[in-house]
Amino acid sequence: MAVASSAVTLPAVVEELLSEMAAALRNSARIPDEHLLSLKFVFGSSALQALDLVDRQSITLISSPSGRHVYQVLGSSGKMYTCLASCHYCSCPAFAFSVLRKSDSLLCKHLLAVYLSQVMGTCQQLSVSDKQLTDILMEKKQET
Repeated sequence: MAVASSAVTLPAVVEELLSEMAAALRNSARIPDEHLLSLKFVFGSSALQALDLVDRQSITLISSPSGRHVYQVLGSSGKMYTCLASCHYCSCPAFAFSVLRKSDSLLCKHLLAVYLSQVMGTCQQLSVSDKQLTDILMEKKQET
């Protein structure tokens, strides 16, 4: 699973839950209710919001010929956020405040949606040139 191979790892309980969800999907093509309840227990209301983003197919993996890649998530407000799964980063204000500043959340709903879309295999894919990917990253930096 892509989440497990990240350079920076998620807490073990999250890694295990995502692995179990992936295995359940391979075996029965559905996620058991107990996994969904565990997801809600660990992430609270962000779990439902992230699942909604996945259902709406709001997650796009953007990759370039050099092998670089980022995720873009169309948030519920209609704003596009850039997520870097390799270091567990999202450009949204909730990530900056709740995850980085207050440390009261493990992930924002956008980053959780990225991991869930990886598990569920529902991520949209887009290939762009290296320059286009750089422009996407630079645009996000200039907005913040």
